Amino acid sequence: MQRYKCVIAYVGTAFSGYQVQPNKRTVQSEFESALQKLHKGEQVRIFASGRTDAGVHAKGQVIHFDSPLKIPVEKWTIALNTLLPHDISVLKTEAAPNDFHARFDVIAKEYRYYLHLSTIRDPFQHNFAYQFKYPLNTEAIVTASKLLLGTHDFTSFCSAKTEVEDRVRTIHEIDMIEDEDLLVFRFVGNGFLYNMVRILVGTLLEIGSGERDAATIPAILASHDRTKAGKTAPAHGLYLWEVFY
Repeated sequence: MQRYKCVIAYVGTAFSGYQVQPNKRTVQSEFESALQKLHKGEQVRIFASGRTDAGVHAKGQVIHFDSPLKIPVEKWTIALNTLLPHDISVLKTEAAPNDFHARFDVIAKEYRYYLHLSTIRDPFQHNFAYQFKYPLNTEAIVTASKLLLGTHDFTSFCSAKTEVEDRVRTIHEIDMIEDEDLLVFRFVGNGFLYNMVRILVGTLLEIGSGERDAATIPAILASHDRTKAGKTAPAHGLYLWEVFY
């Protein structure tokens, strides 16, 4: 058996998230279906760096699987892309050590959140960026972002459905990238809780639009109370950008 590591990209629009769910179309189920065809009906399980929700996209999701097939490593990408649907693509495949794990070996992740800053709806951005029609004070957002950097208990910035008990995470970087009428939030951290990036974005947008003050960030963190943070930004603006090992 050889372990393989794949970097994959997908458009989340037509998926009910990454993880297999009964009677739902998911990234995992489509990928495992392609592997099953390659393995002549045998089921092959894949393991990912983490889950993404319905509507969330990925530019650099990482998965691994084990296979007995004697396919040259450079042929795996072509073989899988031949069988995968149009909204999933394998970008790169490489042989991995047998003790490599796509989830447990992660040291950091980068997420990006795309905003379309316009009062006019752009149909080409509709599924790929969140249209935000209101003026933003980017200086206030930068001030708030600096207060979020470092190691904190992010209970206030995760969904009430979060199952893990340890909610301490470290955010290494928060940046904003401006590209014409797009504004991109970039987050790099050692891990992110359920809905954490989307709640961070929602809170920063409320600060940028003057609904709350940047100076409230420490109090929000200290409260360990989801109701103290901002709204959850929509899923379709979020991208799992890169996974670091």
